[in-house]
Amino acid sequence: MKQFPYVIKAVLFDFDGTLTQPDSLDLGVVKKAVGCPEDSYLLEYIEGLTDENDRSRAFNILESYEMEAARAARPNPGAENIVKGIKACGLPVGILSRNCRRSIEIAFDNFGHIRTDDFDLILTRDDPIEPKPSGDGVLHAAGLLGVVPGELLLAGDFILDIESGERAGALTVFLRHPGGPEAPAGRCDFVIDRLEELGRIVRLGVPLPAGKLPNDLLHEFLYQFDIQDPSVLVKPGIGEDTAAVDVENEQVLILKSDPITFATDSIADYAVLVNANDIATSGALPRWFLTTLMFPLGTSASIIRQAMLELDRVCRDRQITLCGGHTEITDAVTRPVVTGMMVGTVKRVDLIDKGKVTSGQKILLTKAVAVEGTAIIAREFGQKLAELGMKSDEIADCSNFLYHLSILEEAAIACDVGGVTAMHDVTEGGLATALEELSFATGQRIRVDLERVPIFPETRKIGHLLNIDPLGLIGSGSLLICCRPADSDSLINRLKARDIRVTTIGVTIGPGQGIEAVDSQGKADWPKFKVDEITKLF
Repeated sequence: MKQFPYVIKAVLFDFDGTLTQPDSLDLGVVKKAVGCPEDSYLLEYIEGLTDENDRSRAFNILESYEMEAARAARPNPGAENIVKGIKACGLPVGILSRNCRRSIEIAFDNFGHIRTDDFDLILTRDDPIEPKPSGDGVLHAAGLLGVVPGELLLAGDFILDIESGERAGALTVFLRHPGGPEAPAGRCDFVIDRLEELGRIVRLGVPLPAGKLPNDLLHEFLYQFDIQDPSVLVKPGIGEDTAAVDVENEQVLILKSDPITFATDSIADYAVLVNANDIATSGALPRWFLTTLMFPLGTSASIIRQAMLELDRVCRDRQITLCGGHTEITDAVTRPVVTGMMVGTVKRVDLIDKGKVTSGQKILLTKAVAVEGTAIIAREFGQKLAELGMKSDEIADCSNFLYHLSILEEAAIACDVGGVTAMHDVTEGGLATALEELSFATGQRIRVDLERVPIFPETRKIGHLLNIDPLGLIGSGSLLICCRPADSDSLINRLKARDIRVTTIGVTIGPGQGIEAVDSQGKADWPKFKVDEITKLF
């Protein structure tokens, strides 16, 4: 089964071959009786007959066969339990069929536990709308069931079922029968061999109630994590409220916690990298990650599963072990919130202590300002940027800034070169706030040349369109480095050799606190931001 996030708020079934056993109606025989070519769809052929008498005769033949098949129809194994199970989840259930309604009513006489009145909706060819394959029938059904098409699950055993759902934008499930046709390649969201498998799909898509993630789902989702780190003694699991890590051979533990509240797209990348970045600024290696996941009401299990998979992926890419946390659905949030805690290790002799910075040291900045903010805005407000005149390829380029959020490589190079006395990750509040924080932590006043501060053209354009100052925009992905002058050239050369952009933007100028900004005209104003500029958009 595919693994992607989705929500299901209603389920729509095909009838013949889906809720009933297949082959109760032999379409080949019916086509021959009405003169329909084998490679044509039966209903479309009959509707296309120009002579009214021929069309009426053909429908009479079709209905005669349908009634005979309906009297012999039997429920598909699991059909009745599936329908009742979906109803028990509180989801509306409907039928969308090319059959006439009377044949469906007759067929239900052979069911043991469900009848037509167990369905919230039954649409047939008797209704004044094309049921399939136009997609109009699916859209019509979604409207009557009170859901958007993307949150409607359509299950059927025929390619027309998949085509109609696809055209309407619904989720689709293809029921594959032994000896029957294969699922249309790449066309359907799910493929099942038994109707009972539909329950699993619905289970992952139905909105979850408030509270902790149910234990059965939590156990399943945690089981997919293959933790190989031998230092993790107690792994995440049901009933395990803590993780245990063996640190016998480590000298210093570095700990960091940070929530991600602005981003919803690729939230895992932000959550892991923002925390890992701060660990790296101490000279440490990020090792272990714990996370608290909070999702709004209406979230489905598949969305939570995908978030966990993404967190695990990002951690593995950075050789970090995801070793525990907590997951909850709550009305306290209106969009997903991920609070991460990262733990790293470093030898005591290699620990970078900002208190050792002295005057006359150079201030370097990697990449440019507002890398993270540029990515978030492009991903969350791309349509607004397009409406304001930004080109689609420019928005796409800005979205890809997401892949430059890590400062782990440049931090490792800085530690290896030596001469580095402090590092600081640019996060909430942008470069303006980060430099003030660096000044406070080091006890050094800092002089900054505003004209040397690098700003990507795309970031500058977004700032202009949305009235946002890039200097105050959240900026993970950029690293501030304090470096002794004698070592700065070596560091710059090493960074550039790895294609990491770096710029000398300032210098420490003596004990105290604060930023002294200059430009070609002399002294300049240094901006201050009470809150990050991105809050203007949220």
